[in-house]
Amino acid sequence: MRTAEIIRNTAETKINLKLTLEGTGAGKIQTGCGFLDHMLTLFAKHGRFDLDIACEGDTWVDDHHTVEDVGIALGQAFAQTLGEKRGINRYGSQILPMDESLVLCAVDFSGRAYLGFELPIPSQKIGAFDSELVEEFWLGFVRNAQSTLHIRLLTGSNSHHIVEGAFKAAGRALRAAVAIDPACSDEIPSTKGVL
Repeated sequence: MRTAEIIRNTAETKINLKLTLEGTGAGKIQTGCGFLDHMLTLFAKHGRFDLDIACEGDTWVDDHHTVEDVGIALGQAFAQTLGEKRGINRYGSQILPMDESLVLCAVDFSGRAYLGFELPIPSQKIGAFDSELVEEFWLGFVRNAQSTLHIRLLTGSNSHHIVEGAFKAAGRALRAAVAIDPACSDEIPSTKGVL
C-alpha cells in the first residue's frame, strides 16, 4: 500500500492530509471551503484514492490560502507515495462528460512541473467559491507533485459542471498514471533511468 501523511503548518493554514493510492475512493474532507470539499470528495471517488484532509485556514480573509495550500499538500502526498516512480504507468488521461460539459485531462509524472490550464469558467463565483482558485489549486498540486498536467475544456457552459468535470477527470487520469504496470513493475518508466 502506497500511503503518505503530510502535515503543513503555516501562518495561514494548518493541514493534516493522508493519502492512500490503493484505496476505495473514501474521502473525509474538511477544509472549511464547502465547494473544495465537494470537488475533492469527487476526486477521491473517481481516483479510488483514500483521502483524509483536515484544514484550518484563514477563510475569514478568503479561501485563497486554503485552496492553494491544500493543492500543495496533495501534490506533496503524491510525490511522497510515488517515490522514484518505479513501475508506474507514468501517463494517464481522461475525457469526461459532465452533462453539457466535456473536459480533457492528461497527466505525466515526469518530474517536471507544468500546468496547461485551458478551462474557461463562465462565472466568477460558484456559490461563495472564487472560480479563479481552481487554477491556483492545480498550480500548487503540479509544483509539488512534480508532474505535467493539462486540463482543457472541450465544451461546456455551466461553471459547476465544468469544474466538477475537471476534478473527476483528474482523479481518473491520476489513477491510471499511478497504477503499477505488472509488465515492468521494477522499472523506472523513462529512458533516462530516473524521473
